[in-house]
Amino acid sequence: MGITVDFSVGISQYIKEIGRGKDGARPLTRDQAADLLGQVLDGTVTDLEVGAFCLAMRIKGETPEEMAGFLDAVHQRLHHLPANASDTPTVVLPSYNGARKLPVLTPLLGMLLAREGVSVLVHGTPTETSRVFASEVLSLLGVQAQAAVQALAPGELAFMPTEVLCPPLKRLLDVRRAVGLRNPAHSLVKIMNPCLGKSLVVSSYTHPEYAVSMAQTFELVKAHALLLRGTEGEVVADARRMPQMEAFINGDRELLQEAQGGTLASLPDLPKTTDAASTAAYIQSVMAGGQPVPASIARQVEHILQLVKRL
Repeated sequence: MGITVDFSVGISQYIKEIGRGKDGARPLTRDQAADLLGQVLDGTVTDLEVGAFCLAMRIKGETPEEMAGFLDAVHQRLHHLPANASDTPTVVLPSYNGARKLPVLTPLLGMLLAREGVSVLVHGTPTETSRVFASEVLSLLGVQAQAAVQALAPGELAFMPTEVLCPPLKRLLDVRRAVGLRNPAHSLVKIMNPCLGKSLVVSSYTHPEYAVSMAQTFELVKAHALLLRGTEGEVVADARRMPQMEAFINGDRELLQEAQGGTLASLPDLPKTTDAASTAAYIQSVMAGGQPVPASIARQVEHILQLVKRL
């Protein structure tokens, strides 16, 4: 059984289903989830309803079917990047967590890929006040935030703020500042695909349960993606230890890289601080050959380039 989608009413019918607590809540279908989030993004519901939705989903947790429906709603409202003239693939690097204890090296991953002739889109927005974000590092490296959506040339690295791609999604992310808890938007930005042409989404998780749900969602929506346990939530491989990496081509899942086990023999010479200037200087040194590319990041680049060839 279950409720049917009635587009003439608000989201109270859905909140009744998802807001019954961890054990009593009922999952929504993909269509229901798309309708719910669509109304939230379109601003046709009250702030109180938005808060109720966010808290209910935080307690219940999202099913893959619900995440697929939420993605449907987001993709219908995104300002998509058009395919470039040569129809070469674009690698999408969501960057929303920033640096806490380790430098944010997502810009390094993007620059290494762009150097190989791949179009690279980094998108994100600051979600906390105490962290250093990729956008700050990219700015020091000469990559300024784009003010409008446009196709990327082969070998071009661009940063687009979330509010350029989807303003209402940015507003939903900002709800965290008011209630102090994440909501489905924080997962959606890591798996959404803003590109109309050939593209590969690189996505990461911080906790094992998200690895399972994100993988199932990629399978369900038949995504082209690379999934790994990132560095403090960023999509770049941890420079200190090789993480597991899984690929999804049309949703078909395959293991690309086993996680490194055992004791580390040595640690890479990373910046001692996480500030943007130190991180940018380190990235410049690596790109100029003054320091080696961390082995795990070099391997991640290899895997991404091989996947891009298969698109």
